[in-house]
Amino acid sequence: MPILVTGAAGFIGHALTRALLQRGEHVIGIDNLNPYYDPALKHARLADLAALQSGRFDFIELDFADHAALEQALEPHDVEHIVHLGAQAGVRYSIDNPRAYVQSNLVGHLNMLELARTRGAKQFVYASSSSVYGNSADAPFRVDARVDHPVSLYAATKKSDELMSETYAHLYRLPMTGLRFFTVYGPWGRPDMALWKFTSAILQGKPIDVYNHGDMRRDFTYIDDIIAGVLAVIDLPPQDDGQAKPGGSTAPHRIYNIGNNQPEPLGRMIDVIEAACGTPAIRNMLPMQPGDVYQTYADIGAIQADLGYAPVTTIDTGIPRFVEWYRSYTGS
Repeated sequence: MPILVTGAAGFIGHALTRALLQRGEHVIGIDNLNPYYDPALKHARLADLAALQSGRFDFIELDFADHAALEQALEPHDVEHIVHLGAQAGVRYSIDNPRAYVQSNLVGHLNMLELARTRGAKQFVYASSSSVYGNSADAPFRVDARVDHPVSLYAATKKSDELMSETYAHLYRLPMTGLRFFTVYGPWGRPDMALWKFTSAILQGKPIDVYNHGDMRRDFTYIDDIIAGVLAVIDLPPQDDGQAKPGGSTAPHRIYNIGNNQPEPLGRMIDVIEAACGTPAIRNMLPMQPGDVYQTYADIGAIQADLGYAPVTTIDTGIPRFVEWYRSYTGS
C-alpha cells in the first residue's frame, strides 16, 4: 500500500521520500511547487528522487488546499498512511502574507484530515513546529507544556493544526502524530533559512545580518536525524487505548518534539560556517526581528522513551556537510 507524502518536493518531504523509496516503499508525492523560494530547487529534488532505482515514486503536482483537485487526483489510489509535511513555511513571511498561511496551513490541513477520515487512514502524521512554543522561558520545551502564546501567524497556524487533529482523533479515532520540528538543516535545505543565507553571503564576501546582536540560541537538528525520527513514528502508530499520550490526549493522538536537544548560540553556528567555508563572515549586528524568538530547545524525552529516538549529528559535523553540498549544487 503506498504512503502519501505532501510537500514531497520540499526539504523534509524530499528527504523522507528518499528514505522511504530506499527501503522499497511506494510513495505518492504531492507538491504545488509554489514560488516561495526558487522552484528550480524543488525540481532538482524531484529529479534526485526520480533517479533512485529503488521503490516507486508517483508525483502529482497540485495544491492540497484545493479539496476538489485533491480528491480527484487521489481517487485512483489506495492510501492508508499519510505523512502531511506540506505547508506554507517561514515565520517572517507570515507577517507580510498572512492569507497564504491560512489557505495552506489551515484550509489545506483540514482537507488532508478529511482525506484521512474518508479513507479510514491507519495513521496520519503531520508537521507541526517548534514555533508553537513562542518565547517560553520554560526550557527545554516539553510537549506537555501550554503553548497558548504564539508570536507569529505561522506558529498560530501550526498550533491550530494540532487542535484540528485532536478533534479528528477524538471524533473519528484516527491515529495521529504531530511532529514539532526544531530548526532542521542539511543538504537540500531551504534558501530562506539562516544556514543557506549565511553560507551564500560568506562565500561571496557579503555581510550577513545577525539579529539580536547574535544573542540567540537554536536547537539545530540535522536532516538525517529528523528523518530517523519520522520513520520511527510511521512504523509505530499510536494506540487507541484511552491512555494519555505525549501532549496530553487520551484519543489516539500524540505530539513529539524532534530536535537535537542541544541549543547552540547563533555566534557559534556562524563560527562553524566560517570554518567550513574557509572565509570569515562580515557580521552586521541588528536588533531582534518581529515574530522571532530568543531560543528553541527540544525536550525529546517522550520520543526517546516511546520510539528510541536518539539524534547523533552535531553542527560540527552537519554544517560542513551542508557547505560541501551547497558548493556542489551552486558551483560556488
